[in-house]
Amino acid sequence: MTQDAQHHLDATGLLCPEPVMMLHNKVRDMAPGEVLEVRSTERDIPKFCQFLGHTLLGQEQEGELWVYWIRKKGN
Repeated sequence: MTQDAQHHLDATGLLCPEPVMMLHNKVRDMAPGEVLEVRSTERDIPKFCQFLGHTLLGQEQEGELWVYWIRKKGN
């Protein structure tokens, strides 16, 4: 799956909670409806989306790496 993402975040190799903190800061700077591609070795990104109401458009696993596409919720 590939999505057209306006923003990208590489959090590979970082341990929780750092990837989620970086993700939270990145999403805060995005406009509603924009898409973020996140690359991470942590698998807690879907829980972040569910908790804050953002849409998880898709996810793929590439070995130990996970790629997520997240659409920021509207206001």
